[in-house]
Amino acid sequence: MANKTKPIYGGIEGGGTKFVCAVGTGPEDIRAEIRFETTTPKETMAQVVNFFKLQETNFGKLASIGFACFGPLDPNPASSTYGYILPTPKPGWTNANVVGILRSAFDIPIAFDTDVNGAALGEWRWGNGQGLNTFIYLTIGTGIGGGAYVEGKLLHGLLHPEMGHIPLPHDKTKDPFGGVCPFHADCFEGLASGVAIEKRWAQRGSALPPDHPAWDLEVEYISYALATYAYTLSPQRIILGGGVGQLPHLLPRIQKRMRDLIHGYIQSPAILENIENYIVHPGLGNLSGVLGALALAQQALPEN
Repeated sequence: MANKTKPIYGGIEGGGTKFVCAVGTGPEDIRAEIRFETTTPKETMAQVVNFFKLQETNFGKLASIGFACFGPLDPNPASSTYGYILPTPKPGWTNANVVGILRSAFDIPIAFDTDVNGAALGEWRWGNGQGLNTFIYLTIGTGIGGGAYVEGKLLHGLLHPEMGHIPLPHDKTKDPFGGVCPFHADCFEGLASGVAIEKRWAQRGSALPPDHPAWDLEVEYISYALATYAYTLSPQRIILGGGVGQLPHLLPRIQKRMRDLIHGYIQSPAILENIENYIVHPGLGNLSGVLGALALAQQALPEN
């Protein structure tokens, strides 16, 4: 019997700060990877296309490409603006037809979703979402976003979840900072993102020691947000990623504060007795997004 060649997939994690592209089949099989700065849509997508064209000369034609991208975006294949970036805080990217650019270069299936939905899919396939049918992946970094895997599939709805833009209690006596979101000022992202930390304290979060008052605010805002998600989506687990979200000194404080805020209302041992396994860091570390993009690519094929 002839051996069937194993399909090779392309994955794109499109972030507001950087893009990560890879080809392979999963965590144990990454054939090539590249990272580069997110500039203009034309320049950035040209780098994406060139990378995959080069890899096709090395490994043969890709079976499909998965694109997990920052947003807001249109993930509905039936929509006239499917594959477009919608009005976004990222300058120059509003109305960019990023999937159209890929389709003009590659005659293969292309899957498109948010970066955080992609990361959630990666965690479900290979990370800390394995075995669960409803959970959340939240990233807190330059911006804040959340992907939801609900009853066995990624949640979309009207467009897709925007967990970074929920309103939060904002005590302006304790925190007079007005927020950085160009749409909502002091929403979750406006108050607690990496950009908000830098604007508020005139230093990047990476430069602030663990006992800095910035982290008291972060714990409060993140915990309120997580409690809201626990009430509304009833996730079996919350995975907390991103450069800020993965700071080790924040996790136990967030676990305790979120449980205190819920105050026994959600009567589940997962929260009452096992909170350290309820709010966790990604099992795939910083690779959740690009591996999730590979998982999206695999799902784009009919047999998957």
